[in-house]
Amino acid sequence: MRRRPWAALARALLFVLVASVLVAPVEAGAQVCAPPVPSTTQPGYTVADPHCNFPGGQPFVPLTDAAGQPLSEVFAAIQDGAAYRIEVPLDWNGDLVVFAHGFRGTGTTVWVDSSPLRQHLVGRGFAWAASSYETNGYDVGQGVKDSRELLDIFPAVTHRTAKDVYMTGVSMGGHITAVAIEHYRRTFAGALPACGVLGDTALFDYFLDANVTAAALTGTAIQFPLAPTPEFPAAYQQQVLDQVLPDLGSGFNRGIPPTFTDLGRQWGAAVERRSGGDRPGFDSALAFWNAFSFAPLTQVPFLFGLYPGTTGGTINIAPGNVVDNRSTVYQLDDSLLLSPDELRLNRDVLRVHRTARASHDLTGVPAVAGKPRIPVVSLHTIGDLFVPFSMEQIYAERALLHGQGSNFVSRAIRGTGHCDFTAAEFVQAFDDLVTWVRTGRPATGDPILDPSAVASPTFGCRFTVGTHANFLAPACP
Repeated sequence: MRRRPWAALARALLFVLVASVLVAPVEAGAQVCAPPVPSTTQPGYTVADPHCNFPGGQPFVPLTDAAGQPLSEVFAAIQDGAAYRIEVPLDWNGDLVVFAHGFRGTGTTVWVDSSPLRQHLVGRGFAWAASSYETNGYDVGQGVKDSRELLDIFPAVTHRTAKDVYMTGVSMGGHITAVAIEHYRRTFAGALPACGVLGDTALFDYFLDANVTAAALTGTAIQFPLAPTPEFPAAYQQQVLDQVLPDLGSGFNRGIPPTFTDLGRQWGAAVERRSGGDRPGFDSALAFWNAFSFAPLTQVPFLFGLYPGTTGGTINIAPGNVVDNRSTVYQLDDSLLLSPDELRLNRDVLRVHRTARASHDLTGVPAVAGKPRIPVVSLHTIGDLFVPFSMEQIYAERALLHGQGSNFVSRAIRGTGHCDFTAAEFVQAFDDLVTWVRTGRPATGDPILDPSAVASPTFGCRFTVGTHANFLAPACP
């Protein structure tokens, strides 16, 4: 097998996971960035200079044509504890696109960056706007409020009024997008979440699933601390190293594909079904996501580093514990009849009872009801095991339950990384969304709720443009 640069790709993915940002075109020029300033609304926070890419990068200036002439006018400032960027093409079509960034860890400096669609939007005449939000962490409610505030800032600073407004976002920004269009009715014309947490607290249930199934299969007794202590991550990490990983395989967390035992393959089968079902490329995805780790659990593979799944999963955003697996039936294959191995797994797995739920307002972890009432086109890589493909399926089921299935289409992309989309995939999805909004002709998507279609070797071929690193599956026709 040809050796792949797993370690280098893992380091590159670290940027995506922490920033959850798709890189926009880099403008020419140089600028000395001002240091972050204290937040006026969030004690202990600072706000980075919105005129400069953070930390200390290229300036935010208008895009230019081949002759160096400006194509747009840009606005950037700090207001109410959040930084914002706005860009209006000189040949503006009257529409505005709001971009919501993803999870950026729990640091105390907030910053804004450009929409991943920036160059395409300006080229088509769309204005766009983005906020840093006032806070970091998994604070979806704050992201929703600060993204909505852009609709008041836009006319105040540009002296223009937008006709249609589109909501877009990646990763946690996809959660923000889904909540925003439900919370602020009749505000947005269409939405484009990508790699989004469309299942709200179900994401944290998945983190729990990955950990408790490994423990049950290996006969490891783990606990569920409702009030995790600073010592808990280190203690859990050692338990994984000493008891779980030796039974699952070898070569974990070394920047190369690990080797799985039969028991490890059983665990992979459980993770596959909790992350979207039997689908192409999953074996390479499981290998990729177990080849590296991130802080704070730097000695165990990434999926075990998602220990918030065993501590309540809210990263101090919601009171109590939002994860629950009391009614979850864990399976290792697609047969409805449980095998002896599956019966043992469901007998031995740690069962957890939630003490808090997704909220129906903008506190805690806001719920996604699945009632968009506007056209929504979503993108998701099928090998993403950080924010899994099952998020799309959960949203699709909720939309159908509320009679909104016709307003949601999902596009499966044959990739392994989180938010690993080519520019062409993103552009096509946005353009098809705009056509849907303007003409009423629905965009097309993949049959993500049909298990046989998802399991097909060609699943994801229709909307994948180009190749994606580390995705190993039969080639598309």
